[in-house]
Amino acid sequence: MIDSHCHLDSAEFNDDRDAVIERAITAGVEHMLAIGTGDGPPDLEAGLRLAEKHPAFFATVGIHPHDAAKAGLDDFKRLADLLAHPKALAIGEIGLDYHYDFSPREVQKSAFIQQIEIAASARKPIVIHTREAWDDTLALLEQHWTPHGIGGIMHCFSGGPGEARSALNLGFYLSFGGIVTFPKALAVQEAAKSAPRDRILIETDAPYLAPVPKRGKRNEPALIVHTARKLAELRGESYQELCNATAENFRRLLLLN
Repeated sequence: MIDSHCHLDSAEFNDDRDAVIERAITAGVEHMLAIGTGDGPPDLEAGLRLAEKHPAFFATVGIHPHDAAKAGLDDFKRLADLLAHPKALAIGEIGLDYHYDFSPREVQKSAFIQQIEIAASARKPIVIHTREAWDDTLALLEQHWTPHGIGGIMHCFSGGPGEARSALNLGFYLSFGGIVTFPKALAVQEAAKSAPRDRILIETDAPYLAPVPKRGKRNEPALIVHTARKLAELRGESYQELCNATAENFRRLLLLN
C-alpha cells in the first residue's frame, strides 16, 4: 500500500514518530507522501525533512489555503525552487477552504492560482484541498490547470458521484481516506463504488480522520488498512487487488510522471 497523504510532521507525532513509521511499514505501507504545508510560510520544507530522513517517504511542498494570507513573493519563489528536490513529487495541498475562511477567499484564490502556475512550469501534479468550495475549485482548475494535461489528486475526497465525475473529467485521481468508512458518508461511498479503478488512491490524512473502527482517535498510516478494506468491500474487489491498484496508480501519477 501507499499512503498518498499524511502529516507526520505534526506535533501529535513528536513523542513516537519513529514507532509510527515502523508500524506503518509492518502493516504493509510501502511509501508515504508527507504533505509539506506544515504550519505555513516561511517554513515550506516540513515534508521534505521527513523524506530526507526516511527512505519510505516522498513529499509535497505547498501553501495550504488556511495559510494563504501568510504567503509573500519570496515564498512562492522558494516553493518553485524546492520542487527541484528529487523527493518533491507534487505541489500540495493547495486549494480553497470556505468552511474556516482562515484566509480571505480572494487571497486563497490568488495563492491557489499562483501555485497552479508554479506546478505547471515544473510539470508536477497538484494535490487539492477543497472544503465547501467545490464550484470555485472546479472552475479555477478547469481554467488554469486542466489545459496543461498534468493531472493531480483530489485529496480526502468528500463529494458524491457528481463531484467525482467533474474531478475525473478534469484529469484528477480521487483519494479516499477514513471518511469512506463512516456509516453516514453515503455519497462518498457511492462515488467510491463507481470511480474507475485506474483513478483511485488511498490515504490517511494522519493525524486526522481516523477510519472506523478507530474513529475519533489519532490517525496514523498503519490504519490505512481499514480504509483499504472498506473500499475493496464497496467496490466488490479483493483487498489485495485494491492495494495493488491504488499503489500502481500512485506510481503512475507521481513517480513516473
